[in-house]
Amino acid sequence: MKQGKKSLAQGLRASVCPGLGDSGVINTYTGYQLIVRDMERSISRIEAQPMVARETEYYLANIGKVTSIEEFVADDRLFRYAMKAHGLEDMAYAKAFMVKALEGGIDDPDSFANKLTDKRYREFVETFNFARYGEQTTGFYGPTTGTVQKYLRQTLEEDAGAQNEGVRLALYFQRKAGSLKSFYEVLADPALSQVVRTTLGFPDLLAQADIDKQVAMFEERLDLEDFRDEAKLDEFLKRFTTMWELKNPTFNQRNSIAALVSPPAEFGISTDILLTIAQLRK
Repeated sequence: MKQGKKSLAQGLRASVCPGLGDSGVINTYTGYQLIVRDMERSISRIEAQPMVARETEYYLANIGKVTSIEEFVADDRLFRYAMKAHGLEDMAYAKAFMVKALEGGIDDPDSFANKLTDKRYREFVETFNFARYGEQTTGFYGPTTGTVQKYLRQTLEEDAGAQNEGVRLALYFQRKAGSLKSFYEVLADPALSQVVRTTLGFPDLLAQADIDKQVAMFEERLDLEDFRDEAKLDEFLKRFTTMWELKNPTFNQRNSIAALVSPPAEFGISTDILLTIAQLRK
């Protein structure tokens, strides 16, 4: 058993941070930088993984044949690939929920997808917009090449998180930061809000405080426009990874079984989504 865990750790380390031996221990910021300083190469290593290559080949060979929502969700392999690409892998089982979101589209401000707090669902429906484009939907860039690129990036982040959750959070924040329009969006995403709280030195208990008060506290200390500036964003994430390291020393993380095999709660399913699924089953 110990040998198996060691092999898994070595494989993850090699795929994300090549050149780091089994005895190597790198801190959170260095691990993040090793990936982002040559993102194209990092993504290429992920793309070359046998399982990733097989799933991507299947997806590209078959997604263009799909002409309806029913066909889309019926092919579990295709559907799971698309869901993972949008960070929704944990919701791949909830097909009735996703069908309802897809059928409603996004053109109506009151549609199901538009009402969900978690914007990942709206992004998914916008990509696979059968409500608007019908059988032509899967011929566009978003459902094909665009989804593959998202899948590769998502896999990269997951592999990084298997070694160090702080690196995954930093990569996720870097990917999302430029599109943020308000701190309410940050608070709607547990992973993004965790990065901000950690960077500012706020306790996790702050998440239970009044939403408007949290937004006011964030606005006093941060400017969302800074996240559109590459240098300022890097400085912010350098501070985050430093604060993360203080709370979660790398040496204590590297042999954690949970870090190797358990998905982080920050990227899971929100309570309001679970309640909606329960209502759909009634």
